[in-house]
Amino acid sequence: MRTYTQQIAKAPLSAQFGLFVICVYVFCALFAPFITPFSETEIIADAYAPADASMWLGADNLGRDMFTRLIYGARNTVGVAFATTVLAFLIGGTIGMLSATVGGWFDQVMSRTVDILMAVPQLIFALLILSVVGTNTVSLIFVIAVLDATRVFRISRATAMNVVTLDFVEAARLRGESKLWIISREILPNISAPLIAEFGLRFCFVFLFISGLSFLGLGIQPPLAEWGGMVRENAVLITFGEYTPLLPAAAVALLTVAVNFVVDWLLHLSSGLKD
Repeated sequence: MRTYTQQIAKAPLSAQFGLFVICVYVFCALFAPFITPFSETEIIADAYAPADASMWLGADNLGRDMFTRLIYGARNTVGVAFATTVLAFLIGGTIGMLSATVGGWFDQVMSRTVDILMAVPQLIFALLILSVVGTNTVSLIFVIAVLDATRVFRISRATAMNVVTLDFVEAARLRGESKLWIISREILPNISAPLIAEFGLRFCFVFLFISGLSFLGLGIQPPLAEWGGMVRENAVLITFGEYTPLLPAAAVALLTVAVNFVVDWLLHLSSGLKD
């Protein structure tokens, strides 16, 4: 624990700022019911009621507290994006490293399947599948994870291909080690740096993608609070000079910047480069 604390203390200001922002978002996501004055779906005022002492940011299009829904949006948006990214890496990373290790027909089948999936624009593919299977949270996570796993497959396979030909991997094969042992003990530790960077980038892309889908009406569905959906529901206020619809968009942008700051720092640490 002391080692981690020392590393954070020595981190650049950008990384410390990113960690602080991420911690604030995580805190809001975990303790949203305790730090918000109202429930997520409670109607407490007229539509678009102005801010007052009880509603710091005013009301939305249905009379719900904007501040409350902004805090709950951290739980829904960030939570779904994180779960989706983890699932995408479990699927794409595992298959990518396995393809590089096994080779042969398995590698060819997986690579050509990924090529086919990546040939279709991701947004169009997601809109098509979600319109068929529905837009509940589970299907949203699974569909986006499968689509994003193709990108993870590409980078994990490419980096693993550079490792499987090295002497220590050949020595492990000659010792009779299983493919799972080779992947977990020899390949994964040696490709962790690019995967760390890719995880941060994938999280940001998924985060923005989910917000975009919600803005179009096919992401996280009402009455759950989601930042992209909140922008769409209250966009009419912008024509009257109100800034509140921009707050969910600012929350998306701030987290994206913070994650990239932290990913840059983690990539620097894992690469072994000196300051």
